[in-house]
Amino acid sequence: MTHQRAFHDSLGHAASLVSRCLLPPRLTRGVGLAVAALADQLIPDPPNALHPVAWFGRWAGWLEARMWADSRARGVLFTAVALTPLAALGAGLEMLTRRHPLAHLTATAVAGWVVLGAGSLEREGAAMAGHLERGELPAARTRLGHLCGRLAEDLDEPELARAAVESMAENTADSAIASLWWGSIAGIPGLLVHRGANTLDAMVGHRNARYAHFGTASARLDDLLDLAPARLTAALAALVSPVVHGHPGQVARIVARDAHAHPSPNGGWCEAAWAGALGVQLGGHNVYPGGIAEDRGLLGDGPRPRAGELRRAARLVRWVTLAAAALALGAGALTARSGR
Repeated sequence: MTHQRAFHDSLGHAASLVSRCLLPPRLTRGVGLAVAALADQLIPDPPNALHPVAWFGRWAGWLEARMWADSRARGVLFTAVALTPLAALGAGLEMLTRRHPLAHLTATAVAGWVVLGAGSLEREGAAMAGHLERGELPAARTRLGHLCGRLAEDLDEPELARAAVESMAENTADSAIASLWWGSIAGIPGLLVHRGANTLDAMVGHRNARYAHFGTASARLDDLLDLAPARLTAALAALVSPVVHGHPGQVARIVARDAHAHPSPNGGWCEAAWAGALGVQLGGHNVYPGGIAEDRGLLGDGPRPRAGELRRAARLVRWVTLAAAALALGAGALTARSGR
């Protein structure tokens, strides 16, 4: 028994030594995030009932039912209580794996795959484009609900394509670039807390009678966490725009001119970048459930998008996300080098 224990201890030390030689600990975060981005492209999300983000949504819904009050202070407390388990889980995973590079890489990659949503966005956009190419407007209207909450029953092809492009652009920042950004800065806690804050914003960050006060903290936190990532998303969209037949200079011009026409402090940067890359015009009149109408400023020059532009918009989601993953990997490599 003693010899067996000594053998296993020696094997463990050898594996640790090899992993440290092959992959310095400071690099595991960047590699893990890059692996997560690739896995997000290749491995579809599990059914909603089995998805950890949906588990968090159920926890937040249970908590809201017990904490809701028409009060901003209560909303602050709700946001803090809802996110605390994610912060604790992320910190625990970092602590348990930080001295074991391969375990840390794996934990980062799995957490990243759970929170990233670029692959789903691209697949939904491609599916929408297929419906529009085949003239299946009823199916496209039903599919739009997977991307955004607008009323779709009266929308034609250009308006359906516009809604999908706008949703993909904004959600590339929300569900991909921001997660990679905060994962690079704060590791697994950054990944989980950002995704949780984004989920809370989707649940309670609405300007309606129930959430006008209670949801303010969640909405403001999500805006704050996405402030830099949204601008990075626009910059990366300009950089990779040639893959969708766009021009970086044109994207930069449209973003500088039109980003502030959007009511969101972050969404305009992403949507203006997609408009510039695709050579289309976004923005305009939107109607949401309950008859809530919103008139947004126009973004970009050119015609309204159709199925072809929607398919290119989905491709742009992929390349912007992969560019962000490459940045995360590069940041990890620089950190590893400077730490030697």
